[in-house]
Amino acid sequence: MIELTENQKSLYTKTAKKLKGSDRRQFMAEVVKGLGIGGQTLAEKELGWNRRTIRKGMKELESGQPIIDGHKRSGRKRVETKLPLLLEEIKSIVDPQSQTDPSFKSTRLYSRITSVEVRMQLMEQFGYSNEELPSRETIRRKLNELGYSLKRVVKTKPVKKIPETEAIFAQLEKTNQSADNDPNTLRISIDAKVRVNVGEFDRGGKTRTPTIALDHDFCTVGGLTPYGIFLPEYNELFLFFVSSRLTADCIVDIIEGWWESVKERFTHIRKLVINQDNGPENNSRRTQFMKRIVDFAVSSKLTLQRNRSLPPEKRD
Repeated sequence: MIELTENQKSLYTKTAKKLKGSDRRQFMAEVVKGLGIGGQTLAEKELGWNRRTIRKGMKELESGQPIIDGHKRSGRKRVETKLPLLLEEIKSIVDPQSQTDPSFKSTRLYSRITSVEVRMQLMEQFGYSNEELPSRETIRRKLNELGYSLKRVVKTKPVKKIPETEAIFAQLEKTNQSADNDPNTLRISIDAKVRVNVGEFDRGGKTRTPTIALDHDFCTVGGLTPYGIFLPEYNELFLFFVSSRLTADCIVDIIEGWWESVKERFTHIRKLVINQDNGPENNSRRTQFMKRIVDFAVSSKLTLQRNRSLPPEKRD
């Protein structure tokens, strides 16, 4: 019987570890055959190889075909293997009771129906018996795998579409598309957000600099109203923070100041299409706003078109 040197032991062991499955077994069998009589005993003692694995490799060498392991045939089968229509039937029950995330922060579907109710509906609607169906826990896991999450969504139930609303948005889309296709027209969207109090308040967030927050919101340094001008074609946003009340004069002052800062970029622009809401400060019945916006159009030599959320027959 051949004796193995330390270099041989290291070489055989490292090589066997790098191989997998049938290749590893056949390599071990080749080494044992080269060791001669008692090779299996020596390999088990010196190399730590299992005799059953070596014998399996011998059979593969003799037949020339790898032996297919039966790992996939072992273990418990998934419930959809036994009941191939189960997942589709679960979806047909849960989908009408589900809603997407209203904040669009995830792709999960929120449902008001529990796994217990789903199990009962499977028996009532599809005629399953209690013994045929998996447990409530299994159905709960299947719901999670399908992307459903149990959550109340009554308060975020979407509003039904109405013809008046659809007409408004159809007109907005038509006007916006026409403005985007005209090289001499620039479309902007303007809007304000809720006034924010300024002070040493704890807003529940994190900051990179040390901040001392008051225990109670007793006093404020002031307040700021965010106002934005967005350019959809260029994906650019201009933010302004107003410390005074947001009046008609204030809105036009912001637009005029913004145009003065960017007009060198847009020397080819002859028309501004302004998307805005129906706020009281910029309503067409607000005479001060209409006066100021007309003055701006004259001074800037621009044609202005207001694109508001109104039906076409009531648009400016």
